[in-house]
Amino acid sequence: MKKIAILSGDGVGPEVAAEALKVLQAVDKKYGIGFEFKHELIGACAIDATGDPLPPATVERCQRSDAVLLGAVGHPRFDNDPAAKVRPEQGLLKIRKTLGLYANIRPIKSYKSLYKASPLKESLIANVDFVVFRELTGGIYFGEKGRRCGGSEAFDVCAYSVEEVERIARLAFAAAQNRRKHLTLVDKANVLETSRLWREIAGKTSKDFPDVKFDSMFVDNAAMKIVQQPAFFDVILTENMFGDILTDEASAITGSIGVLPSASVGSGVALFEPIHGSFPEGAGKGIANPMAAILSAAMMLDYLGCPEAAQEVQAAVELALKNGVATPEISKDSAVSTGEVGDFIAGNI
Repeated sequence: MKKIAILSGDGVGPEVAAEALKVLQAVDKKYGIGFEFKHELIGACAIDATGDPLPPATVERCQRSDAVLLGAVGHPRFDNDPAAKVRPEQGLLKIRKTLGLYANIRPIKSYKSLYKASPLKESLIANVDFVVFRELTGGIYFGEKGRRCGGSEAFDVCAYSVEEVERIARLAFAAAQNRRKHLTLVDKANVLETSRLWREIAGKTSKDFPDVKFDSMFVDNAAMKIVQQPAFFDVILTENMFGDILTDEASAITGSIGVLPSASVGSGVALFEPIHGSFPEGAGKGIANPMAAILSAAMMLDYLGCPEAAQEVQAAVELALKNGVATPEISKDSAVSTGEVGDFIAGNI
């Protein structure tokens, strides 16, 4: 029996989570894993229901589960109100911190059937396959922040400890050992003291992984190289804000942010979610791409010790793309609905 907490969230979150759940139920029927799914609130829907973007019941459910599957978090009525004291994203940051999820793992893979959808030339994106390890619970997002000088000056503090850097560095180097054995640290060590710490600790850690080629790159150069030569990368290791920005940039390589999954892992229960936002303007229209949520479920299957099932889900998604079974942002001339994409993928399981 595997207990899975489902946090559907806001916007299109419930729609894409429902299709991931549909696929997991197909997997369960075929492989007999024995899933138990329980739904809880997070984000704007949780604020509306309880006043809290992460209610205690949600935290408790997650802590008692084997894994967490999340849809999306966010709503424009909070985004457009700079004075809002409570925000949906606070729930997401808090669940990461509470569960000790210090590493966000985002695979960036190009699909042949989507080459024409990418803004980059086919010659650049062919066979791109790299993964970003983004530190998730430290840095400027979690540092001291506030206003001073009567509110006319704002500040956000970026701070990292040796332990925070070393633990994610070891995860990233271990992953590189099972890939093409190349790790690139992305930082801004020519300007930032935190980046100099990252470079120091990553360099020391690399000595324990002599089979992995280690290099480092300033973040501005890395942003340029992701566009100019994305196939250069194998494993990228970076801090919280740089990782947030670079992975969204890298999503353009695939031609759709709707096919990019992620895993957040650490000292507690792991959480899996698509990297796209809540897309509230698309909610309820059946146009949201569920593939990233479904591929996140595949990453979850791998984490739960079901690699064969994970590979089958990935193959079914690729078959859907190959056959043009996709939502409007991918298949403009013959688009199908969110539910029909899920039906096709689940049916192929």
